[in-house]
Formats: sequence, C-alpha cells, structure tokens
Amino acid sequence: MRRREFIAGVAGVAAWPRVAPAQQTSYVVGYLRTGSPITNPRDDAAFLRGLNEAGYIEGENLRIERGWAEGQYDRLPALAADFVARRVAVIAAFGNVAARAAKATTATIPIIFVTGDDPVAVGLVPNLNQPSGNVTGVSMNAGTLPTKRLELLHEIIPTVQAIAMLINPRNANSKLDTAVVQQAAKSLGLQIEPVLNANSEPDFDAVFTNLAQTRARALLINPDAVFSGRMSKLAALALRQGMASIYSSREYTDSGGLMSYGSSRTEAYRQVGFYTGRVLRGDRPADLPVLQPTKFELVINLKTAKTLGIDVPLLLQQRADEVIE
Repeated sequence: MRRREFIAGVAGVAAWPRVAPAQQTSYVVGYLRTGSPITNPRDDAAFLRGLNEAGYIEGENLRIERGWAEGQYDRLPALAADFVARRVAVIAAFGNVAARAAKATTATIPIIFVTGDDPVAVGLVPNLNQPSGNVTGVSMNAGTLPTKRLELLHEIIPTVQAIAMLINPRNANSKLDTAVVQQAAKSLGLQIEPVLNANSEPDFDAVFTNLAQTRARALLINPDAVFSGRMSKLAALALRQGMASIYSSREYTDSGGLMSYGSSRTEAYRQVGFYTGRVLRGDRPADLPVLQPTKFELVINLKTAKTLGIDVPLLLQQRADEVIE
C-alpha cells in the first residue's frame, strides 16, 4: 500500500511543462548501457517517456541505437566509439562507467548521464550547477545513502552484529562505498564481515555458498549495474540463505528482496530522457545543471520478512513509503 507520495529530483522538476511536439526532423540517439536488453525494461520505458514529454517519439522523429555491454565494462569504450562513428546527435549514458567511457570518447557530442556516484568526484563534471563542456545529466547519489542503508538493516534486525557487503570490485565507487559503510558499522558497534566480490552473475552462487559459512546473517548489496540486472536472482539467493538484505532501489524489493532505500530509478531515467530531448531541441549541456535527488524511498517487503522470521517494527513500517504485503 502507498504510504505517501514520492517525487525524486530537484525542486521544480515535476513542474516542467509538457513541450509541444518536436518538428519532424529525425535524430539518432546513442543509448549506452552496462547491462543487457532483458534487464530493467522499466528503465527503458521511463527514458522513452521523458523523450516523449520533450516531443520526441521513437520511430517517428527519433531513432535510438542501443549499445549493451552485457555487464562487461571493457566493452563500453568500443560501443561509445561506434556511436561517435555513426555521428549520433546525443549519447545517453547509464551508469558512471558508461558515462566516463562516453566522455573519454568525445568532447563534442552531447552526453546525458545518470549515475549513482558523485558526478564531480568521479570527474564527469566540474560543477553540478554549471557542468560546462558537453556533459550533464542526473545524479542519484547522496553521500549518506550507504550509511542510511546500514542503519535501516540494523534497525530491522538489531540482534545481528555481523553484516556482509556485496560489491563489484570493477565498480569505480566500490572502494569508497566500502570504506563509508565500514566506518558507519564501527560507529554502530557492528562488523562488516566479509566484503564479498562478484563481477558477473556466474559468481553469485559461489558467493552465497561462501556467505553461508560466515557469521554474517544480513547483507548489504552495493549499487551496481551487474547487480541491478539480476535483482530477482539476488533476492532469491538471499532468501535461500536466510539473509536479511537491503538494496538501493525499490525494484529489488519488488523482486522479493527484504528492503530497499534510495532515490527513484524510474524518475531519474525519465529525467535523462527529458534532458536528451531538450538537447535535441537546441539546449547546451553546459547550460543544464546536473539534477539531484531530494527525496528518498523506503520500501519493505513484509512477505519476505515473514519468510525470514523477521518481525518488522511497526514504527519502521509507518516510516516506509510503501509496504509490500
């Protein structure tokens, strides 16, 4: 049931007017993803909705060339180079690694990104309000998110002292997030034990088998394109091992995970689509500030909690934006 309305993005974004239909000039947009076509169709739908709101409809006045890295980050530079060779009008890059690959490939074609990292810290833009150059987009990052997820996990299972953390070591943000979480765990009197590495889906079964041999009875899953493309499997594996788990987006909880906390993916992807449309209409990326989340969404799956034998505190349920029953 819906606990309260949730709107992500900077103040005023939801008030953007619907743009009049664009002229029938056909543009080509490069769509650069670290995942695969079968993952997160809602992301793609949200991106297309943003384009539609800006007056662009795929198959009418717009063609989208999709480049999928299938979780193999080293494929992204070649995919970005292919877009440049095709002279696409805009590159929409989804994820920090994809955005950095696009930026390294071209300094002239506009790039609109969405990232869970700090865009300034990872070198995508020099300033959020004045991005300059050919790059701007949407940040889903808030520096307190890893700490907040750990606090929520501790709140729902206060008796557990050892918590595992799943990361992709190829993700540029994994070291920083791990350090932040370990510091937060220390302040809460918890231990992050162990930090588990997974580069691709074939690693998952072995990781969770090894996890069963540790003291950890709860799991924090770090944001990563490889993980977000396999939410259902991760949720099922966590449940099989009796692990309470928390993730960064509600799609994971919809797939059977216990709990999620973060900004709205669908809203962020819609904003990327709208920004892409604005650039096609003539706006310069340098004049479009990087959009940031101001509200965050807590979703709890009570069905999963019941299966795990977890009694979710009533106060925590009341704070949730949505409870799946």
